[in-house]
Amino acid sequence: VQLQASGGGLVQAGGSLRLSCAASRRTSSNNAVGWFRQAPGKEREFIATISWNGGSTTYADSLKGRFTISRDRAKNTVYLQMNTLKPEDTAVYYCAAHRGSYGSSYAPDYIYWGQGTLVTVSS
Repeated sequence: VQLQASGGGLVQAGGSLRLSCAASRRTSSNNAVGWFRQAPGKEREFIATISWNGGSTTYADSLKGRFTISRDRAKNTVYLQMNTLKPEDTAVYYCAAHRGSYGSSYAPDYIYWGQGTLVTVSS
């Protein structure tokens, strides 16, 4: 399974971006998918995860309400809608496929990782 994250870029504080994570194989549709991010000099941080059918989502408490994860099984793509962006949201954003059908916030549970897409939020 290969994951391709896209949609990053430069945005002003208060703006929005939608990231996409496209999987190369349809079998990945049976896996939960999560989004993580890593800012310079910081550890990788869990953002959100969505179950194989999109019926269950979990968010980091600090990001709940601003970020929304969704998936389109027909397109084998998972999205991360990010609103009211802040400079502290600047990071490389990664999507990853979980080993199971229901995700977790624990990075080692994710077995396939995309290459990351850079999000820069200017003040």
